[in-house]
Amino acid sequence: MQRVECAVIGGGVVGLAVARALAQAGREVIVLEREYAIGMITSSRNSEVIHAGIYYPTGSLKARACVEGRDQLYKYCDVHGVPYKRTGKLIVATDESQLPQLNDIQAKARANGVMDLEILNVEQLRELEPEVSCVGGLLSPSTGVLDSHAFMLALQGDAEDSGAFIAFQTEVTGGKSTPEHVVLETSAGELGCDIVVNTAGLHAPGIASMFSTPSTSIPKGFFAKGNYYKLEGQRTPFNHLVYPVPEPNTAGLGVHATIDIGGSCRFGPDVEWVEGPDAYDVDPARADAFYAAVRRYWPGLQDGALVPDYAGIRPKISGPGDAAADFCLLGPRDHGTPGLYHMLGIESPGLTSSMALADRMVVLIDHGAL
Repeated sequence: MQRVECAVIGGGVVGLAVARALAQAGREVIVLEREYAIGMITSSRNSEVIHAGIYYPTGSLKARACVEGRDQLYKYCDVHGVPYKRTGKLIVATDESQLPQLNDIQAKARANGVMDLEILNVEQLRELEPEVSCVGGLLSPSTGVLDSHAFMLALQGDAEDSGAFIAFQTEVTGGKSTPEHVVLETSAGELGCDIVVNTAGLHAPGIASMFSTPSTSIPKGFFAKGNYYKLEGQRTPFNHLVYPVPEPNTAGLGVHATIDIGGSCRFGPDVEWVEGPDAYDVDPARADAFYAAVRRYWPGLQDGALVPDYAGIRPKISGPGDAAADFCLLGPRDHGTPGLYHMLGIESPGLTSSMALADRMVVLIDHGAL
């Protein structure tokens, strides 16, 4: 049986950030990735937004890691030449009844340390985005977009420069704990590890359940598909990202408009609860709901301008109708298995938070608690 000090399960953005942080701390690291390249699942199927840290419950790990991770991410992109744009974001109210929510959002953002949100009136919003129809809004100047694949390549390069190795097409199929180490059963054979960090995204709860961890300590995984449509046949109408005021008791932030690094405009994601993590086709029949959602803030959207683009699936640990769960980092104190660590429910803003979460995982491994 082969031995390694640290194994990171999953080569998405969080796994790469963890591998980088561990390798730069002087540990021997191998990343086990079942696909043939990095970041092929959730990390490459999202809006590529650098989130400011606005919406999340005060004091939550999501709020803290997002704000810290946002600042780390902008600095990292500058140093490593990762393409990004600090586009700014507008959160727009399309009905008078939504105006009080703008104040609530601003107050929550301030409690999270996001101090730059500005309430704008209709005239100010029209000057920024002439085609947006609304009755008021918020400007978040610290929101942006990045080239997520370039970011992941930079993380991979840093990790490998510090001695980490990525084993592609290597799937973890089982695991057990022994007095000496954690044993991973993989498609390439058994691997004995002093430390295992489970960053497998959609599959993280399933991998966690492979071990002798009490079932009560492992949250159940849920799959919330988000579909995207892209704009074709007319120019991108916006200069900023445009988000509706979030609907209460929903699993997402509403069908919003994003502009990627190449200047293309897409709308999404919606929320479609699915049974498993493999349904990535975008159903053209969902277009009617997209037209209705987008036209609430952009009535100039022309018929036939939206075409199916791609879909991603959120690795959630809260189900339909549940309050959104916080990021979940579990260590031996939580489940009793020495050397075993889980990162569960790392959905949005996981991309923005990735380096901050990696730093916390190193602290958890080194000191036993956050």
